[in-house]
Amino acid sequence: MVTRPTRLVIGITGATGAPYAIRMMEILREVGVEIHLVMSKWALATLKYETDLTEAQIRGLAHANYTARDLSAPISSGSFQHDGMVIVPCSMKTLAAVRIGFCEDLIARAADVSLKEGRKLMLVVRETPLSDIHLDNMLYLRKMGAIIFPPVPAFYTKPKGLDDMVNQSVGRMLDSMGIYTDNFPRWHGFERQKANT
Repeated sequence: MVTRPTRLVIGITGATGAPYAIRMMEILREVGVEIHLVMSKWALATLKYETDLTEAQIRGLAHANYTARDLSAPISSGSFQHDGMVIVPCSMKTLAAVRIGFCEDLIARAADVSLKEGRKLMLVVRETPLSDIHLDNMLYLRKMGAIIFPPVPAFYTKPKGLDDMVNQSVGRMLDSMGIYTDNFPRWHGFERQKANT
């Protein structure tokens, strides 16, 4: 019997939030998950503002890379087996495209395939404030089974900086995808101070 590694498809769009995608891929490599990456042309533009890493360094985190225009890539077919897809960050344009099945690029097509095959699909939506259109698109896709994950920071962990906030959000994203990590503090209830004796 042939076995395969745990495998995730990662889509990066032009919305702000590239550090989430980078940290996610770093952690996935640490835990032995195979990464299939596709970045939109606007993601490549936004990366220059949000990270000091080059495109080559970011692509180097993945095991396989595809261009957004390559609709013949393996991840565009339901016969390509994977354990889920995360679009991180997910622009409102991509959200709308996924909602209506407008497979103009490989990110939207791979998301469409994930839905039709009953695989996990997470959309790390980045926009504020949200319009009725955005909310309606999110609700529709949630009803279709997609995970809608706005990366809202937790402050009970007393983050010391952006890295802590990114780690906590990415850890929670991976929890939702069924991949456990211990790289961030978890809630254990209110801590009670010991009484002085």
